[in-house]
Amino acid sequence: MGKDTGFMEYSQKKSYDRPPGERIKDFNLFHLLLDEEDRRVQGARCMDCGIPFCQSEPGCPIDNLIPEWNDLIYHGLWREALDRLHATNNFPEVTGLVCPAPCEGACCLGIIDPPVTIKDNEYAIVHRGFEEGWIKPKPPQKRTGKKVAVIGSGPAGLAAADQLNKVGHYVTVYERADRIGGLMMYGIPNMKLDKKILQRRVDLMAAEGVEFITNAHVGVNVDINTVREESNAIVLACGSTRPRDLPVPGRELKGVHFAMPFLHANTKSLLDSGLENGEYISAMDKHVIVIGGGDTGNDCIGTSMRHGCKSLVNFELLPQPPDERAPDNPWPLYPRIYRVDYGHEEVDHVFGKDPREFSISTKEFVGDGDGNVKAAHTVRIEWEKDDSGRFQMKEIPGSEEEWPADLVLLAMGFLGPDETLIEQLGLETDERSNMKAEYGRFATSVEGVFAAGDCRRGQSLVVWGIAEGRGAAHAVDKYLMGFSSLPIPGVMLGELLSAAD
Repeated sequence: MGKDTGFMEYSQKKSYDRPPGERIKDFNLFHLLLDEEDRRVQGARCMDCGIPFCQSEPGCPIDNLIPEWNDLIYHGLWREALDRLHATNNFPEVTGLVCPAPCEGACCLGIIDPPVTIKDNEYAIVHRGFEEGWIKPKPPQKRTGKKVAVIGSGPAGLAAADQLNKVGHYVTVYERADRIGGLMMYGIPNMKLDKKILQRRVDLMAAEGVEFITNAHVGVNVDINTVREESNAIVLACGSTRPRDLPVPGRELKGVHFAMPFLHANTKSLLDSGLENGEYISAMDKHVIVIGGGDTGNDCIGTSMRHGCKSLVNFELLPQPPDERAPDNPWPLYPRIYRVDYGHEEVDHVFGKDPREFSISTKEFVGDGDGNVKAAHTVRIEWEKDDSGRFQMKEIPGSEEEWPADLVLLAMGFLGPDETLIEQLGLETDERSNMKAEYGRFATSVEGVFAAGDCRRGQSLVVWGIAEGRGAAHAVDKYLMGFSSLPIPGVMLGELLSAAD
């Protein structure tokens, strides 16, 4: 695919980000596109490899036809590339901005050279599609008369709704927040995923016949039994929303918050008033500590920098990753290597140092006497294998430190879905407290109720949410009609075949 010798002739050239000193002054999208000729050259780098690991697990869980649309970009066939992209991905404008791109980690070219810029190519295609007006509402020509309720409007819920609407079912999406999008709306900051981009897709789905109901917390202010009576099937796509806590002395102090309320309130205030209403947790002129080293932690860093924090440090319990793949992390697995994300780059620009402190454990939060946090006490740790070969954490004597802290943000992941609907529906759960649903079939222990996304598989990526939603849509369509023409991602088909064995 692409130019036969392109991977030997052309170097990798990624899309640009606005300079850190400029972008921290606003919450506007910081990612910029290459021009068309440069993008075609990047498409040309896609080599005619024997097995394109990029387009299947461990690369892309939704089976994006990556070599095909890379080739079409190179030949200037942008509309055809858009058609191939939409064949597998309901929201390429989202994954093209926020996905960590496991496809690039599985790229065959990446064995010897920097991989193909798959993620940038993906976003360029869908951006061109909207700019040219090629993406228009396509309501289904016929309706089946079947009604499906989707609870939750994150990537899994919206993907399921989009697919089920395409085959003619009446789909209603219930969202407990005041805007549609779930994690994509309020969990990812605007500078990383501009909400106008997301809203554009939501508006497109509404024009195609999907009904959206906001401020509808099913199980709280909307009766789940009423929803069941009015629907032929239900898809639970409620996400994994119970945050992992840090039960240390001083946790109750004012100024110690979970990451999601911090991010949610900031984006809501930004969209409602441009942050003028003050209804958010401000990091301005504060010493900020972010605990947790994942994407959510980095988004807390970037948001705090835009508020104008006084200092920022990021605690990570695990050791610093290696600069290159470790022996136990071979290609084509996702490379677990040291990376500098946008938030880290911004802190380095302003304060002259990467904010991350690795192999460090928080022991206590200290108050100022008035109930406010003023410092965090930590100890350095090392990881050693025990007799069974498992890594165990060991504190290093004499490594205790105190860090100033006016604001502490806990971004240590999530433990599972909210239990309200689990209890009201009498759902079975798995050993990790997720909604138990048969792999490949998505059916819960309750007839006509299906589960998809983080509430079923645990905290994961947006692209996995889309895969789950597409798989669940196939299962629901088959349940309602006896068969389904909807495609099912290959990874889900593998689950189905495994279950059959």
